[in-house]
Amino acid sequence: MKQKEVTVFSTPSCPWCSTVKIYLEEKGVKFTDYDVSRDHERAKKMISRSGSMGVPQLWIGDEVIVGFDQAKIDQLLG
Repeated sequence: MKQKEVTVFSTPSCPWCSTVKIYLEEKGVKFTDYDVSRDHERAKKMISRSGSMGVPQLWIGDEVIVGFDQAKIDQLLG
């Protein structure tokens, strides 16, 4: 089964951002990470889609998760 596309929006100073990336790595999930403290275009896109400036933010397939919601991440990844 093909993995859904996973995108993480994070900042270097966010401890939950580090936690979610470590969690995904430990599960063998491939993801693209954007540092929205430096990439202002990605930050605008993130806020436009989710309505939130909160990080970490994960886009898994068509779903958006704001924060580290392990149960929701597991559910969406199968």
